[in-house]
Amino acid sequence: MGARRFALEVVVMLDVGDGHRLWFEQKGQGVDALVLHGGPGSVCRPQHYDLFDLNRYRVTLLDQRGCGRSTPSASETLAALASNTTTHLISDIEALRIHLGVDAWVLFGGSWGTTLALAYAQAHPTRVRAMVLAGVATTAARDLQWLYGDIGAMFPEAYDAFCEHVPGVGDSPLKTPMRIRAYADLLRDPDHAQAAADAWCQWETAIFGGDIGDPASRYADPAFRLGFARIVTHYFAHGAWLSDDELRENVAILAHIQCKMIHSRFDPSCPLRGPWALSREWPASELRVLGGATHSALDTEMTVAIRAATDALGV
Repeated sequence: MGARRFALEVVVMLDVGDGHRLWFEQKGQGVDALVLHGGPGSVCRPQHYDLFDLNRYRVTLLDQRGCGRSTPSASETLAALASNTTTHLISDIEALRIHLGVDAWVLFGGSWGTTLALAYAQAHPTRVRAMVLAGVATTAARDLQWLYGDIGAMFPEAYDAFCEHVPGVGDSPLKTPMRIRAYADLLRDPDHAQAAADAWCQWETAIFGGDIGDPASRYADPAFRLGFARIVTHYFAHGAWLSDDELRENVAILAHIQCKMIHSRFDPSCPLRGPWALSREWPASELRVLGGATHSALDTEMTVAIRAATDALGV
């Protein structure tokens, strides 16, 4: 039998109030699954469908507030940052679930999307059937300290450039919270916003290898850089509006929810200690450790591992 073909069901926008309208689309049939993209401030891509067997899953792609095809866009207006917190994103997922008539989802999250998936599941544990988390991040203070401070010891040239863009802060890793806030302030200043976005995204690119000038880079578009940097600094300057290590401390709420976590041992963005700690306190979870340094869910090795995880879910 030939491969089954699926037409896209596109719902252009869902009005969630506060001036925000969310873009989403669906493909496939079967168990409902929701993709929560990274960032914060990134975007869903067609390749996210490859993480699922579309004969078993009806997959919903959602662009979060202020980014991707949702409006208003942080690349165009600071209004996109208003009423834009983790609590608002959790409410958006609930609004979408109700709109679609979904009783409970399978959640997939990558990178920041794992933080959002964990936060949503802890707020609405009866609405989650199972979870697959890749490149696991809990947005604890130690993780932000690593990504925007401590890892600079491994990338000194890029780290110097990253710090020099906010010279009043200095280059001490201990100043990481101040550095994030300083970038967030620059990104709200129309005279300095694009240059700050370029510097921020060059750092993000450098730790994975690459340059924003590479046409193949996800950061190649200046408008994307501006919107992404505005949202990510907005969230991280506030610790994602989570108390420190809140998601790990409350993981007992999820004890009954099946979860498959996939993480690369040498992931430069998120140390393995995060998912390792979660797995030790979450009886229904399994942690698969890959050998390389992959972080993105759409890198080949990670995509294969995620697809194996979604195929193996007993849902």
